[in-house]
Amino acid sequence: MNFEVARTQMLGQQLRAWDVLDDRVLRAFAETPREDFVPRDYRELAFADAEIPLAHGQVMLAPKVEGRILQALQVEPIDEALVVGTGSGHLAACLAHLGRRVTSVDIFPDFATTAGPRIATLGIHNVDLQTGDALHLSYHAQFDAIAVTASVPVPALVDYFVGMLRPQGRLFIVLGRAPAMEAQLITLQPNGATTTSSLFETVLTPLINAERPEPFVL
Repeated sequence: MNFEVARTQMLGQQLRAWDVLDDRVLRAFAETPREDFVPRDYRELAFADAEIPLAHGQVMLAPKVEGRILQALQVEPIDEALVVGTGSGHLAACLAHLGRRVTSVDIFPDFATTAGPRIATLGIHNVDLQTGDALHLSYHAQFDAIAVTASVPVPALVDYFVGMLRPQGRLFIVLGRAPAMEAQLITLQPNGATTTSSLFETVLTPLINAERPEPFVL
């Protein structure tokens, strides 16, 4: 398989086709070899328009979704970012091209163990991989951008992550239950209020340990 051809096709046919047009985001994707982050058995599918299975029932997000996350967050070179859900490490590596510092947290230690060498091999030194439960973090007002790579069922959890934002910080989060989930960008204003933009509909794996209300049955 010619990975360079596949990479170019991914940028044009998936990211740009899904309105990912930010040059810095496209460059971050082009410079971060996605094929090095997928499990070996799925390397030929590295650039497919699909989620890729990881350990523990988790997935690597489709390229176009990762692209929309990065574009929505508008990470600047001075920004500090948090990724909730390290997974393969690819999203954190892409963010590292955009911001000053990236902290990535996952509840499964082996994700950090696997992602660390992949990121280091690329000469990326501004990513801090940590292990922990995303719902028990103590990062009060520390980040300019947060990407939550799993879905949350209730708005109360949105407030929890907003508490980790600095003024004018941005939070990407997917709210709801399957099959009705919505990707949102939430911005913390200097006066403490928040504004919400609806981005797109999708379905993501639920955040581990998030309270899941029972579905309503008629």
